[in-house]
Amino acid sequence: MVRNAMPGPELSSTVRLMLNGAPQELTVDNRTTLLDLLRDRLDHTGTKKGCDHGQCGACTVLVDGRRANSCLLLAVAVDGREVTTVEGLEDDEPHPMQAAFLAHDAFQCGYCTPGQICSAIGMLDELAEGWPSAVTTGPVHPDDAEIRERMSGNLCRCAAYPNIVAAIREVAGA
Repeated sequence: MVRNAMPGPELSSTVRLMLNGAPQELTVDNRTTLLDLLRDRLDHTGTKKGCDHGQCGACTVLVDGRRANSCLLLAVAVDGREVTTVEGLEDDEPHPMQAAFLAHDAFQCGYCTPGQICSAIGMLDELAEGWPSAVTTGPVHPDDAEIRERMSGNLCRCAAYPNIVAAIREVAGA
């Protein structure tokens, strides 16, 4: 029986990814989650660790444009992929979704906000591609019920949901 075994070369991998448009190459323990890589190694702390079980959505990022819970995704799984965090959304000006969250006061404590924003952006891409949800009853369009259903994986303990829905609806209609 091996006790206190430290990860050796056989337990690590080199991961190459594009993070917010910048290439990254790192050697990581194969058990490292994308969330821990982002926060602990790359200092991208906008992505939050909430439940660490994929239930709250605070850790949501975009992987190749699709939303993903970074606490459930191993870093080795994003090798060769593009990862966008909340820090990568802003160019010279805030992303339209960030601006809408500000305009609609769609946050209180702000802890869930980065995950909410990344999820909302990914969700609007799903809508644009016509992906149905559990409440879709015809052509896919961003009404309140559709937005609520698609954002149900992102929890807000402060209950800013009406303003979050309004912010997403504004961007969806733009």
